[in-house]
Amino acid sequence: MNLTNPLEITQRHRDTEKTMEYGLIDSNGAAESKNSTSKSLVTGFFSVSQCLCVSALIMTLAGCTTMAPKYERPAAPVPAAWPEGPAYQETAVKSGKPVADIPWQEFFVDEKLRKLITLALENNRDLRVAALNIERSQAQYRIRRSDLFPKIDATADGSVQRIPKDLSSTGQAQTVDQYSVGLGVSSYELDLFGRVQSLKDQALEQFLATEQARRSVQISLVAEVASNYLTLAADRERLKLAQDTLASQQSSYNLTKSRFEAGVSSALDLNQARTSVESARVDIARFTTLIAQDVNALNLVVGSPVSTEILPAALSENLTAMKDVTPGLPSDVLLRRPDILQAENLLKGSNANIGAARANFFPRITLVSNVGFGSDELTGLFKGDAFTWSFAPRITLPIFTAGANQATLKVAEVDRDIAVAQYEKAIQTAFREVADALAQRGTIDDQLSAQQSLTDATSESYRLSQARYEKGVDSYLQVLDSQRALYGAQQNLIGVRLVRLLNVATLYKVLGGGAPE
Repeated sequence: MNLTNPLEITQRHRDTEKTMEYGLIDSNGAAESKNSTSKSLVTGFFSVSQCLCVSALIMTLAGCTTMAPKYERPAAPVPAAWPEGPAYQETAVKSGKPVADIPWQEFFVDEKLRKLITLALENNRDLRVAALNIERSQAQYRIRRSDLFPKIDATADGSVQRIPKDLSSTGQAQTVDQYSVGLGVSSYELDLFGRVQSLKDQALEQFLATEQARRSVQISLVAEVASNYLTLAADRERLKLAQDTLASQQSSYNLTKSRFEAGVSSALDLNQARTSVESARVDIARFTTLIAQDVNALNLVVGSPVSTEILPAALSENLTAMKDVTPGLPSDVLLRRPDILQAENLLKGSNANIGAARANFFPRITLVSNVGFGSDELTGLFKGDAFTWSFAPRITLPIFTAGANQATLKVAEVDRDIAVAQYEKAIQTAFREVADALAQRGTIDDQLSAQQSLTDATSESYRLSQARYEKGVDSYLQVLDSQRALYGAQQNLIGVRLVRLLNVATLYKVLGGGAPE
């Protein structure tokens, strides 16, 4: 902060924007009696006190209002109810507690999964960045908020200057000493038109938006850990099925080879049996690779290497204690999803910025003042009539800005319109995500039931074809076809079970799951 020198009276000039400035400076330097000194100090003190009281009153009035347009939440560009139809038949009956009111610790009951989620919340880098963004935005908000208050600085300076006789008013060379100390307020803006208040409001909304962004990252992180955990469990179950199938195929191959050597089976039967064995080996290699990749993905999202003790061995139906997931009304979901709340905070911030842009068209009043002591001797700094004070309000009225203020306002208005579009898009995206998850949930149980029946029927077909082959009724080709069909049905059953459990994790995410901490 630059403070006015208490020993000098500085001549002010009008600037290019027709700056008008009024200053009152009292800087008596002549030595007077002790009584005069005390009287001057008291008079100066009360003069400064009056100025500060007036400033405090103006500060109270300043910032009480802004020129920002009144905020109105845009209408949601989505239906008032979720879609209806055959795909949503299982979601028609809604009961129970909304997902948004249930902490993740209560939603997910699998103990291993809970441990992984806890580790992820402690170590995940994306969540850490989101938390740091909150700290950064909070600091920026404090910076903007501090502009509403005057900044007070303490200064102390001294100077020694030799003036040659040609420049001296006395015609003799002389040395001039100057020393001063003081407290001052420099360029404090009285926010009569709400410019600083609008900027503070914008910073506040940006800070709140970063908090909603952190919540959104946390919800997505919990759902991603659950999804990766389930995918790993499914791939391990698929690998186990492939290994069991290989053992069965290898046994069939050995039997066929013995029959071939005995002249009972043909070379075609032997080669077909070998094909089944090699096919199972291919699947084992593929699922082994997928499992390694699943573990790598889980390590990344958790943020640290995961102990094998808390990795799943197979899919567990005991993922959540929720017997029924309640989607609620679209309006309720929209008010709970942090990504939509984040978009609305950014919209409010853009709306507040319009107020700051509008205030640029009006005068700015700034105050410069200080109190202190000055003397030509360091030892006499606090003696005699060394007390000084100054109070200089300044009014700046924009006359010609070459269209800069209009352009600034236009930018602010366009930013607001962009924020409106982004807010509406966030609502539409959320509606689509929930509708998709509900559509899958409405049909997944039927799909699972049908896939289970298909697997049972295929298993029975394989048993019958094996019996007919052993009695010489059917060829080995029929056995192999039935065996492949059974293996495919079993793999598909694992896939459908995985989709059903992933749908639970997806619903947790898209319904804004997890009560705010």
